[in-house]
Amino acid sequence: MKEPANSPEPSFEQALSDLEAIVDALEKGDMPLEESLAAFEQGVGLTRICQQALDNAEQRARILTDTRPEAEPEPFDPQ
Repeated sequence: MKEPANSPEPSFEQALSDLEAIVDALEKGDMPLEESLAAFEQGVGLTRICQQALDNAEQRARILTDTRPEAEPEPFDPQ
């Protein structure tokens, strides 16, 4: 489950899938404490990736659906 620190950030779909796998493993309750804590820590990171992706999608949707007459198209900057 653990990815190298310098690997590219996973897509939303991959992060969500990995997060679901971690939740399933934690819910079984058969991992040692240290392994559970490491999985939880990884899950927190994946949750942040998913939240950032959702925030970016929401921002893009707002830009695309702005109906104000003076609204100018603007480039999307995910940062």
